[in-house]
Amino acid sequence: MSAIAFALIPKALHELPSGLIIVVFLAGTFSFMGLDMLSTRIGGSIAQVVSMMMDFIPEALALGASFAYDHKFGLLLAIFIGLQNLPEGFNSYVELREKMRRRSVLALLLALSTVGIVASLTGEMLLKDNLKVIHSIMLLAGGGILYLIFQDIAPMSKRKNDWVPATGACVGFLIGMLGDKIL
Repeated sequence: MSAIAFALIPKALHELPSGLIIVVFLAGTFSFMGLDMLSTRIGGSIAQVVSMMMDFIPEALALGASFAYDHKFGLLLAIFIGLQNLPEGFNSYVELREKMRRRSVLALLLALSTVGIVASLTGEMLLKDNLKVIHSIMLLAGGGILYLIFQDIAPMSKRKNDWVPATGACVGFLIGMLGDKIL
């Protein structure tokens, strides 16, 4: 949650127009909701991999771009993302380990971490001069990650195959962001 509130959202909130904030944040929320629904239908190890990659790729793109234009902010974002991804990665390893051999799980996670490196380098090389795109990616990731937090982590807000509470939490957060922008 701290990565969303203190790293992914603030710069976008101050640099992007309100209409774009609404569209991009909700696009993150609804695209992650769609991928979450798809992974629920698919089930199994593939669903776990899809869930892991949903926030990892946009975070990595934003991270690479952030280092390109503001090293200190990139470092802060890297710390937030790393702290958030440690328990998620451990949980993914444990869940995958129940279904796959240890070597297969480690090979899969190594391959997926390579995707993060490629996304970070892409962000640094291709996006460093386009702050609007960087802020939009960070906002998209923020909307999606917030959805995942309320859908998967906040157990009291979740009912089986019901995506409304998590989506409502994202809309409430968006209203708060817009209130902050207006004031």
